[in-house]
Amino acid sequence: MTVRRGEIYYADLSPVVGSEQGGVRPVLIIQNDVGNRYSPTVIAAAITSQKEKAKLPTHISLAAADCGLSRDSIILLEQIRTIDKQRLKECVGEIPVTTMKQVDYALEISFGLIPRPRHGSIRQTVMGSQRQEVPQS
Repeated sequence: MTVRRGEIYYADLSPVVGSEQGGVRPVLIIQNDVGNRYSPTVIAAAITSQKEKAKLPTHISLAAADCGLSRDSIILLEQIRTIDKQRLKECVGEIPVTTMKQVDYALEISFGLIPRPRHGSIRQTVMGSQRQEVPQS
């Protein structure tokens, strides 16, 4: 199975414990492509269509039209798991490069590599003056 960073798959995340995201749901592959090629596992972030989730700096909005999902969704970069490739079902699409830049920034926040933004959304921070190298869409 060829899996690439930025692709969205349906995956079976059960069983779960506590507040982990579970069931068959879309996930975003966030692992690098070398790991994706040679490892039997991948690192993935859960995706939810529940738009009423708390707005955290680790949440990235995802338009259904941009990625092959049936509904607008949120990538939950605080819900990251290493899963066996056998859990992956079908690939439904991939996210745009500009969205992947937002994901990368949210991962930095999730892992505590940078302080979280005090004001504004991840998109405003990534697309704004603090991260000039990100192309405007």
